[in-house]
Amino acid sequence: MAAVFVVGAGPGIGRSVARRFASTGHPVGVLARSSSTVDALLDDLPDSAAGVTADVAVEAALRAALDELVARLGVPEVVVYNAGVIRSDTVTGLDAATLLDTWAVNVGGAVTTAAALLPAMADGDGGSYLMTAGMPHPLPQLTSLSLGKAGLRALAELLDAEFGPRGVRSATVTVCGPVAPGTAYDPDDIAEHYARLHRLPAGAWPVDVRHGDPADAAG
Repeated sequence: MAAVFVVGAGPGIGRSVARRFASTGHPVGVLARSSSTVDALLDDLPDSAAGVTADVAVEAALRAALDELVARLGVPEVVVYNAGVIRSDTVTGLDAATLLDTWAVNVGGAVTTAAALLPAMADGDGGSYLMTAGMPHPLPQLTSLSLGKAGLRALAELLDAEFGPRGVRSATVTVCGPVAPGTAYDPDDIAEHYARLHRLPAGAWPVDVRHGDPADAAG
């Protein structure tokens, strides 16, 4: 089986997605900012897994890390972008520099990941690019996150229009509430959306799927 890359992997959704695809035999590559996070993830994955570190907001570092994963595992069949900055802020209390810093992680890293991997996937056997979104409705108290997640959904549409005809489908999984094990937002349950999306035939492909109740977004 071809590889699955999880970019912005962590102990929640990233870990669950990595384990879900590994359970069906896919070699998994995980990318996180800290080596301790990567090591913890690899301890929970088969020996075929590989891990790299990079700050997704730093384009050169992210591209180099993705190139390393390709060198070790091959061109992926599935790429999951799961990085994000969650902070409380408002339009009147948010300065432009902070907004750009959050945008660099919430959207910029997703653009870099797509640019680095999707052309090779399209030239090969195709696959799926799935991004973790949230904020089904924008909230004034979560301005930078609302803007970032709206940007991801726009990016999914743009990428699906460009690469969908070449066999690489793109979509977002919009998580409507706080992720926590044992709740309605258990990461293992959320991970099923990614596995299900990847298996869908092209004619049934949605550009966004939602998990949970949008009323939970403020929670």
